[in-house]
Amino acid sequence: MIAGVLTPTRLAVTLLGLLALLLAAVLLGVVSGPSGIDLTQVYGALVGDGDAVATDIVLRIRLPRVALAAVVGASLAVAGVLFQALLRNPLADPFILGISGGAALGGILVLAFGSAVGLAQSAVPFAAFAGAILATALLFGITGFGGRVSTAGLLLTGVVFNAFASAAIVFIASLAGLAEGAGIFLWLIGNLSAGELRIAGWVGVFLAAGLACAFPLARGLNLLALGDEQASQLGVEVERHKRILLLATSLMVGAAVAVSGLVGFVGLIIPHLLRLLFGPDHRLLVPASALTGAAFLVVCDTVARTVLPGRELPVGAITALVGGPLFLFLLRRHHRTVYADR
Repeated sequence: MIAGVLTPTRLAVTLLGLLALLLAAVLLGVVSGPSGIDLTQVYGALVGDGDAVATDIVLRIRLPRVALAAVVGASLAVAGVLFQALLRNPLADPFILGISGGAALGGILVLAFGSAVGLAQSAVPFAAFAGAILATALLFGITGFGGRVSTAGLLLTGVVFNAFASAAIVFIASLAGLAEGAGIFLWLIGNLSAGELRIAGWVGVFLAAGLACAFPLARGLNLLALGDEQASQLGVEVERHKRILLLATSLMVGAAVAVSGLVGFVGLIIPHLLRLLFGPDHRLLVPASALTGAAFLVVCDTVARTVLPGRELPVGAITALVGGPLFLFLLRRHHRTVYADR
């Protein structure tokens, strides 16, 4: 663990190191694939003097997909940090409040019945995002009593809505045909096969908005970990912080799920790992999670599309296979450290 007092130098060095990690992951993602492309060809494609085939592969296929993986991974990881701070629970993840359930339900309705009403598959991200917005509105409507946002209410509402969404998804999948059912299954696991720079830019807008909300409130997030009453006594506008961050994280998760499906574990293990490494200061945790989450999902997606020749695995399967054992290891290490300090 290398946690300590957060100085400007430590902040800059840490973020530069994580930025280098992300750049290495991006290069790996761009050069990896069935068509052998080296760094020279990548450079030629980027500056406009490479051969036509390599340029087409880099600019139209690999770079958009890597960009989409990066912004989705960053969005899920940042949302994980913020949800864990809001709920004061280091084991919370971005899907716990039912936002993902709403997004999944909206997307799957189009996958199952869109063709019957004249909606193409390209409408899935818009329907999923609309589902996330409706779930967020429901969350605010149920938990916002007297202008206050109840943490317990958020958790209970999220659990109930996720259970409802899961039941509705099973029911819809049972009504859908074989082809639609296969599409629903793949979308639920999570995949990034529809990578386009336009879509990545759309998700990036919500990521930027979430980061813009989180950075000024980082000190408040540190104080919220002490409890609402203590944070309020120290000058934090608790309810305002909660509402802004809940809305920002919901939009980030909704946008990410809308284009990638349900990619699990990114928002759970990345914040947990960084908190163990760098400590609980959100002035570092928020940007570090964005960079590390982006690098992690880029690497996982690269593995998903290259590990089996001629076939592509859902990226959600890779994040689960990597994230599950890693999370158990981190959790065991955390408990061992806690008991050793007693």
